[in-house]
Amino acid sequence: MRKLRIMHTESSCGWGGQELRVLNECAGMAARGHEVLIAAPDESPIRLEAVSKNLQAVGIPINRKSYSGYRVLREAIIRFEPDLLVTHSSTDSWLTAMVSIGNRVPIVRTRHVSAPIPANLATRWLYTRACAHVVTTGEALRRQVMEQTGLDADRVTSVPTGIDLQTFSPGDRQASRTQVGLPEATVIVGIVATLRSWKGHRFLLDAFASIQDERMQLVIVGDGPGRDNLQAQCRALGIEERVVMSGNQKDVATWMRSFDLFVLPSYANEGVPQALMQAMACGLPVITTPVGAIGEIVENELTGLMVTPQSADEIADAICRLKDDSMLRDRLAKAALAVARARFSSDRMLNAMEGVFARVLGV
Repeated sequence: MRKLRIMHTESSCGWGGQELRVLNECAGMAARGHEVLIAAPDESPIRLEAVSKNLQAVGIPINRKSYSGYRVLREAIIRFEPDLLVTHSSTDSWLTAMVSIGNRVPIVRTRHVSAPIPANLATRWLYTRACAHVVTTGEALRRQVMEQTGLDADRVTSVPTGIDLQTFSPGDRQASRTQVGLPEATVIVGIVATLRSWKGHRFLLDAFASIQDERMQLVIVGDGPGRDNLQAQCRALGIEERVVMSGNQKDVATWMRSFDLFVLPSYANEGVPQALMQAMACGLPVITTPVGAIGEIVENELTGLMVTPQSADEIADAICRLKDDSMLRDRLAKAALAVARARFSSDRMLNAMEGVFARVLGV
């Protein structure tokens, strides 16, 4: 297809899978010769990370709905002259939609989470009239958008996030532990996720505390608003010495390769979590929940173990099963890796997004 000028807007000042998806998609499109610009709040991690990756980025005040945000966004769009706009969070989607009333640049709304869509006339206008197309990160989210907005099937496309399968791949577990400073002779249960309530960390901590095995260690990679509460929970459970809270890490793949198994007990708001895909690509057996579009990549007892959301008992039982059954661990890990290699590449995501853009622009 012809080379495009693509402008992404992201009002989030957080850091997690959504922001990583935006960055990786932009980097991939730029590598294919498209001109890409990310518009985000000046202080946002995504803008700072974009600059560090030599991606075009502009800081504008769109972390809240305001006239100044509308005005600066409008000016940025006029200067960049994009072929299309790609929005990601609620606030930037609304501001971009208001700007688009006058400039007629088509909007592709990417929806990353399974939170309910408000049932009101304004939101229906946003999805059905202001946006030319909606992209979701999973098929379950696609069905949700159609059911809750009334959009026709041909205007909503599921494009799962792609990951770097060279970076996220199996490796030497002991060497990885040495590199990140974890002990060698333990069973390590790991999670990589922003510390938000719906990721289910507190249920994982309750589960871990119930397993009386001093050889086991829990490693929590990530940061976020829930950190203080989780630290307090560790103290209350008396497991501080058995839990490592590493904060955000640049080299996530090495941390993952140091784990024996991976747990993501989310109970809401998920699409297809990147960390779960990354863990599978690293050849880890995974434990997770049938939330959002997770069931599209993990099949219970075949490529991972599914547990009921918010059930610490089921999480503990699944951890013990994998800890005690090496054949089950190996079988699930190999199956997860095969799925990752077949379905999770960045090229698949980029090809699909180019297809959406071509359809929207009629090129």
